[in-house]
Amino acid sequence: MLEHDNVSVEVAPMQAQGLLSGFLVSGRWPASTVEWARFLLLAVRMAGVPGMLPTSTVFRVREDLPDAPPLGAVGVVLAEGPVLGEHAVLPGQFADHQPPGLIVLHPPHEIRPSLPEQDEVAAGCVLLPGIPHLGLEHRAAWVEADRRGNITRMVSRAGFDPNEDADTAVLALFLAA
Repeated sequence: MLEHDNVSVEVAPMQAQGLLSGFLVSGRWPASTVEWARFLLLAVRMAGVPGMLPTSTVFRVREDLPDAPPLGAVGVVLAEGPVLGEHAVLPGQFADHQPPGLIVLHPPHEIRPSLPEQDEVAAGCVLLPGIPHLGLEHRAAWVEADRRGNITRMVSRAGFDPNEDADTAVLALFLAA
């Protein structure tokens, strides 16, 4: 739960057939890159739960709600598909209706920890695309957490080239036409 102006960002994980399928966001959306990093921390901790996420998966931020949403819901962050393999997300898949954000979550067996003393970490990245030629910078956050939920890395940035990082480059590719 994140708080700003007495209205919290509340996040509830959703699952389908025992797998992480997304997150219900209530109260309000995160208002800054730092708040998105905190959201990402919660998502990465869920990705670290054994068996919850079978492979690196892309999630889409959606401001539209399903019929009969829970009270206070503002939107959902839904799993769109794996990064690689069968049913993978395709380059340009989100070009027609660009979402306000894309997230990639990596379960522990699919990521190399940034700290050598860590053996099992889950990780994630959120890309909040901007429109650089209009002066709106790309923003992103990266989080790693060990299997106990301890943060091993947490970074947020604005005004960067998405090609500087593998996760943001892949997410930008999914957004490109």
